[in-house]
Amino acid sequence: MFAKEQNENYNGKHPFAANKLFYTQEKDCYICPMGQQMNFIGTGIRKTSAGFEQTVKRYQAQSCATCPLNGACHKSKGNRIIEINENLNRLKKQAYELLNSEEGIQRRKKRCFDVEPTFGNIKQNHGFRRFLLRGNEKVEIEWGLVAIAQNLRKKAA
Repeated sequence: MFAKEQNENYNGKHPFAANKLFYTQEKDCYICPMGQQMNFIGTGIRKTSAGFEQTVKRYQAQSCATCPLNGACHKSKGNRIIEINENLNRLKKQAYELLNSEEGIQRRKKRCFDVEPTFGNIKQNHGFRRFLLRGNEKVEIEWGLVAIAQNLRKKAA
């Protein structure tokens, strides 16, 4: 999401996203775009499609019925509820700082001519677009063979 979040068009499409709301730490609440407090209503555990458990904090606005931004701010029929994953936000902030450091900027610049052409060559020139085998172990073996073949082609050239 780092590259998407850097794009002005992406940021313009989601002006009311939860990560753009102001957080007040002493009151443990978020402030909605109309200045209304969104108070903490509890925590929950959510499972991702990969099976990881995430702890999210839920915050709810007090009265969205009379809000002029109702419909633009959120689509639900009741008051807006946002879910905040503090651990994910902490890790995203850490990644953002690393990617925008001097070393991170240098590594991002190298990626376009260091890594991407290799995958492009494997896909376009050698026709590897799908794994033939199923299962993590078999896919690892198949990808290892593709990588070995790529390295041998590089050494032979």
